[in-house]
Amino acid sequence: MPSRPNILFVFPDQHRGDWTGYSETPVRTPNVDELVSNGVAFENAVTPAPVCGPARSCLAQGVEYDRTYVRDHHQQDYPLGASTVYERLRDDAGYHTVAAGKVDLQKHSADRRTDLDGTTHATENGFVDCVTVSEMLNHGFDEAVDPYQQFLVEEGLDDVFADEYPRSVYDANPTTLPDYAYQDNWIGRQTEQLLREAPDDQPWFCQVNFVKPHNPWDVTEEMHAWYRDPDVDFPAPVEPDQEIDLDRHQEIRRNYAAMVENIDRWVGRFLDIVEERGERENTVVVYASDHGEMLGDHGSWYKRSPYRQSVNVPLVVSGPDIAERGVVDIPATMLDLHATFRDFAGVDTGENDSRTMRPYLAGDTETHRDVVFSGANHWRLAFDGRHKLVRGFDPSREYGLNRDEVDNYDETALARALDERDPVLFDLLDDPDERENVAPDRPEAFERLDTALEDSWLG
Repeated sequence: MPSRPNILFVFPDQHRGDWTGYSETPVRTPNVDELVSNGVAFENAVTPAPVCGPARSCLAQGVEYDRTYVRDHHQQDYPLGASTVYERLRDDAGYHTVAAGKVDLQKHSADRRTDLDGTTHATENGFVDCVTVSEMLNHGFDEAVDPYQQFLVEEGLDDVFADEYPRSVYDANPTTLPDYAYQDNWIGRQTEQLLREAPDDQPWFCQVNFVKPHNPWDVTEEMHAWYRDPDVDFPAPVEPDQEIDLDRHQEIRRNYAAMVENIDRWVGRFLDIVEERGERENTVVVYASDHGEMLGDHGSWYKRSPYRQSVNVPLVVSGPDIAERGVVDIPATMLDLHATFRDFAGVDTGENDSRTMRPYLAGDTETHRDVVFSGANHWRLAFDGRHKLVRGFDPSREYGLNRDEVDNYDETALARALDERDPVLFDLLDDPDERENVAPDRPEAFERLDTALEDSWLG
């Protein structure tokens, strides 16, 4: 058995940090909860950027948002041939690196959809094997451009997609696709195969990129019943979107919970395979997400916002030599998985913004970072676990569904927003819903976080 640990990284898309079984939200995640009981869950973890492409670029490169290759979801691709953490694990540490699902590094390249076996850019991104899928398919398609679409064509189900999509963000009706053809279930099966075929004479790294709980909220018929027999009531949105009533908000939230539970079921199946391989004691398991989902809170949907629902993500680590700390409230960032993975693999963590979490995970220290950062387009934030300072933010704007001018990153617009918009300071302990700007009343917290934020940009 290899002395360095295997790494199983489950990385769904758009899973907000409070929608877990170990939080107060009534969603069922028993397998992730078991990881928490045997490891660490960071309830104050943030993404470096609450947008798919930039967040995944930050992780791959190991840098904060202002230094990543991808500043906006629709403007840049991760450069082919640029170093990634996956490449370092493969080439410097000798790991068998594999991935399935929405890797999302060369998402918008003209040639990104060329290989129906899903291996497009696998080698350049740092993977030995890869089964990638394209975007969420919230539309029909005329010709298959990835292996999942090809699967639908072969199963005679491509017309189902054409009939059902696109979907409104308010649509909570189940898909008519059978359970086996649901995209996340297809990704789960590809991952099972990658795990079973992993060599037993070298360490492996497996990244599972589920496309859910990203919208559309198209659960299967079976999943649709999970939180409706009987109905499970979720917390009502904070300042809810007034376009729909609270009953429809509940319907959408039940579907979102079912998506999360479905992913958790796959986590259990993956752990069973690792156990069957006799490698559970030598496998680090990480569960995280690229960003959250507003889910109607503050009248908003999707991400891009500095509110907690958008920037807070689950971050759970369990495995060998990891202390059983349970749920902790220290500030943390998904960005630090870059250095942590490299550290577990026994290679230099590199000159970047990412910091290894291993001393904290091992129980050797009681703190990790004092302040963590996030940003997107024209706002930046610093967070110390209690106070959150946001610059360039306009609370009157809707940053998700109707993005207005915030859609594209622009340095001139960024400078103008930072200069013209008043800074906002939230106290998440006294005001978890982030309704009150306490900047005028907390000069010490404001100055400390403002200095940290400026150092983050200039560092």
